[in-house]
Amino acid sequence: MPKQSMALQILLVVLSGCAALVYEIVWFQLLQLVIGSSAVSLGLLLAAYMGGLCLGSALFARYVPRASHPMRVYAYLELGIGLFGLVALFGIPALGHAYIAGPTSGTSGLIWRGFIAALCLVPPTILMGASFPAISRWVEAGDVSKLGLLYSANVAGAVVGCLSAGFYLLRVYDMGTATFGAAGINVAAALVAFMLARVPHKPGVETSLDAADTSVRATGATFIYIAIGISGLTALGAEVVWTRLLSLLLGATVYTFSIILAVFLIGLWGGSAAGARLAQRTADPKFALAVCQALLAISIAFAAHTIAVSLPRWPVDPWVAGSPWNSFDLDLMRCLRTILPATLLWGASFPLALAAAAAKRQDPGRLAGEVYAANTAGSIVGALGFTLLAVPLMGTRGSQQLLIWLAGAGALTALAYLLMSRRAVLFLGGAAVVLVGALGLSATISDIPWQVIAFGRRTAPNMREMDLSPSARATPLFTGEGMNASIAIAERAGQRSFYISGKSEASTTSLDMRLQRMMGHLPALFHAGPHSVLVVGFGAGVTAGSFVLYPEVQSIAICELEKLIPPASNEYFGPQNYRVLDDPRVHVVYDDARHYISTARDKFDVITTDPIHPWVKGTATLYSKEYYELVRDRLNPGGVVAQWLPVYESDADSVKTELATFFSVFPNATVWSNYQDGDGYDLVLLGRLDDSPLEVDALERRLLQPSYSKVDASLADVGFHNTLDLLSTYAGRASDLTGLLAGAQINQDLNLRLQYLAGLGLDSMSAASTYQEVLSYRRFPDGLLSGSPEKLKPLRARFGRRRRIF
Repeated sequence: MPKQSMALQILLVVLSGCAALVYEIVWFQLLQLVIGSSAVSLGLLLAAYMGGLCLGSALFARYVPRASHPMRVYAYLELGIGLFGLVALFGIPALGHAYIAGPTSGTSGLIWRGFIAALCLVPPTILMGASFPAISRWVEAGDVSKLGLLYSANVAGAVVGCLSAGFYLLRVYDMGTATFGAAGINVAAALVAFMLARVPHKPGVETSLDAADTSVRATGATFIYIAIGISGLTALGAEVVWTRLLSLLLGATVYTFSIILAVFLIGLWGGSAAGARLAQRTADPKFALAVCQALLAISIAFAAHTIAVSLPRWPVDPWVAGSPWNSFDLDLMRCLRTILPATLLWGASFPLALAAAAAKRQDPGRLAGEVYAANTAGSIVGALGFTLLAVPLMGTRGSQQLLIWLAGAGALTALAYLLMSRRAVLFLGGAAVVLVGALGLSATISDIPWQVIAFGRRTAPNMREMDLSPSARATPLFTGEGMNASIAIAERAGQRSFYISGKSEASTTSLDMRLQRMMGHLPALFHAGPHSVLVVGFGAGVTAGSFVLYPEVQSIAICELEKLIPPASNEYFGPQNYRVLDDPRVHVVYDDARHYISTARDKFDVITTDPIHPWVKGTATLYSKEYYELVRDRLNPGGVVAQWLPVYESDADSVKTELATFFSVFPNATVWSNYQDGDGYDLVLLGRLDDSPLEVDALERRLLQPSYSKVDASLADVGFHNTLDLLSTYAGRASDLTGLLAGAQINQDLNLRLQYLAGLGLDSMSAASTYQEVLSYRRFPDGLLSGSPEKLKPLRARFGRRRRIF
């Protein structure tokens, strides 16, 4: 390889890594809109993406002759990747229509999801996987340190792609702009590669086509491939577990996931750079690889202890950060402290594996491809195994203990060459050390405190408050780590609260009970007589339970992502949700709500959608214009939809975007408010397919019917003693809020603007002012409410009050 081209080669792999990470983020977001965002769907996406990388790297040397100029091959690969990137941007949304036409549930549905994921991801990722062995062919045989350096540079590019996509391209622009930018990077890389291809490739004596033996293998290379495969398995398994746990402590915003991934990649980058230098200097890279794997066991235990014991007690209160960027700075420091040591070792393992598996006269492209393929194959097993099996069956504690044992197995596999050289005593000594070390380290792993699952970002302030004040102490009643979420149910001062992944989602406090009942009763009462109901999100089951009281309702479908939630809520919130799971009209569908609604054949009279907070990564797809269009299309004539909109943990821009997006699909929508001392707490949005007025006198007569006695009692239980109390929660409608929403951004599938806005406004503490701003546009809804003067006069008087307390 000409020395003067090394800098350009490094530039090429940096560009390639950057574009690849941008594509990965964009493609996953696009495909989640098609096949769903459940753990199973994400597992299929990961398997397809990484499977393509594995195939591309493994098959490259077999099907691309060495006579081909490496730089020319690399250029064509980059152009192909860019072309696929552009096709995916427009093709994946179009493919959604074909997907819906196929089977979408059961085993056949799972196979169909996997086929769609593979169809979209495997072709471009085969090209991505082939790019590393392609450029490796311009490295002289035996110079594995340069292969390690190229790998390190590729990971450095991935860091740039991760941060630029998460904090700039997708925050400021959209998926289209990000894709065009990545495609432009591919074209630039291809042009540089074509320029390098003008320089004739003149292999040295050791790498000449005549001298090279493409089938040659180093002694014990198989053990190295297995060891680096185990390293990939533990790396992706740990990433799954630690991302889940750190997102509890940091808040599951899109920025948090970008920071965690960036730190993981930074560690791989730094470790691979150091490993490349070590591979050049060490006389025994196999032993060095084994040491790295053994040290990983210690690093995994260190990370587990930091997450479970140290970080929850860090004196961190995000409400006093002042700026989200101050929070990001602190989040970065916490991630670096926790996972950097382990990621450095995973990064160093790859170039050491290259050096350990290398043989004289071996095709460097084949060497790089096979080591990369083994590492990626292990990564696939780790990602799927820990997402779908280890965490749900063993919990995060057991999963981390398993990671320690696997790291030990990787170390012993790398040391297996000692058996081949008749140094079995050394191997047995190493095995004893690994066994004792794994036993000791596994014993140090503890469960994540239940307070982390409950309080998330504000764990430290809450734990401190409970330490100092006996009255503030809470008792955990249930904790669980499911495939899709971690949940906790706790009781404090006679009040029960339900938490999902660090967020309070429901409770028996008066405010929460009123909101949950409003989400059910408002749409049911605005409908003339609902027969079929869809509830998105089970929570504590109170909203779903509100519908079992209506005599006309014949079926209640509940769409819930996490299987742990309904039975736990039915046990601990049974009196509040009227034992909803025991009602024969109820059936629960365990699926991503977006996926279920887009593929369901049924239509409904009422749909109430109560997803988790919009600042949670991925949830913005349940607040998008396209989602509301799907909901509208699943309503029967005269149907009503209710949408929860939190004013707390949000800022004015996020709330305005949520309102404007909902109103863009339901132009006659209305806003209803829950109150806390006269200030905003939550909003309920109602959208209807018709604009007929609600007759107040008829509503009152309806509630006075004997068959509605349970409905009336349910309303009274949360402070709505008559229709006047209930209708007084009216806070505005779309036509009256036009001035407020001027210039508000619309949250669409291709920009998911809301998750970036909400992630920045999470700690704004502006709920009261935002609510008051919305309320300032309120006026009596002529045309929406009709009735006798005796009923409307006191209602008009209520609307004239500036502040009201229920």
